[in-house]
Amino acid sequence: MTDRDSRRDSASTPPRSPVVTPDGRYLVVRGRLWRRSDPSLDPHERERLTSELMAARRAKGAAMRADDAEAREAARARVDAAKHALGERGPVWWEDDAPDLTRRMARTTLYAEWWASLTEGERS
Repeated sequence: MTDRDSRRDSASTPPRSPVVTPDGRYLVVRGRLWRRSDPSLDPHERERLTSELMAARRAKGAAMRADDAEAREAARARVDAAKHALGERGPVWWEDDAPDLTRRMARTTLYAEWWASLTEGERS
């Protein structure tokens, strides 16, 4: 199999969903924890906020391509506001006083034993 064939095979493979911690608080992407959206959000509100987040990310990309610093900062503020509203930033949405471990490596947190128990295939 050539490099080109392996690229073609990987390009046709559907992307895998990120691994979710057993308590449902985090997604694990490349071994790093990222806070999930608040599960208590109304599904329609979550959909609206997710749409706003994606639109804000597209606006940020367009502003960066256009080298428009003012538009970039406005889009960054939109992204931040959407992430706060979704519960992915700001105060945690859980109520058991557990710390926010966002951006930490799963292997160095209280999830280390669970993370180590996953196979390489489950992690990717």
